[in-house]
Amino acid sequence: MPISKLTFLKPDFDSELKIPYIDYGVSAGFPSPALDFMETAIDLNKALSDNQVATFYIKVEGNSMVNAGIDDKDVLVVDRSIEPQNNKIAICFIDGSFTVKRLKLDKTGLWLMPENPKYEPIKVTDENQFVVWGIVTYVIKKV
Repeated sequence: MPISKLTFLKPDFDSELKIPYIDYGVSAGFPSPALDFMETAIDLNKALSDNQVATFYIKVEGNSMVNAGIDDKDVLVVDRSIEPQNNKIAICFIDGSFTVKRLKLDKTGLWLMPENPKYEPIKVTDENQFVVWGIVTYVIKKV
């Protein structure tokens, strides 16, 4: 059972680092006239977190979730306060290791679903040591 290696990081909510932010949407179709660069500032630690005490950043190593847009070295924003639900992408602890997978609940039970056909789904049984550690809310990636 291949398991992704994950590196856990806590956001620094005391940081005063503000990044310039233009809150007027950029057109992905036809160019639109600039509005004199209406620039404000954004703190990504706060903007990407609905619950600061339950939010973590996790760096991914591996490619089992590429078809969900999660690639090797991406950083995931994870909220531990969100209830697990069918079809959500979750950080799971199973049998002593962490992994990121899509949750699938059906009549046969709970499955951890990779988003890469090279990997097999993982069936969670009563014999497994298992917990949903948190739910992925954002993916940060280098383009």
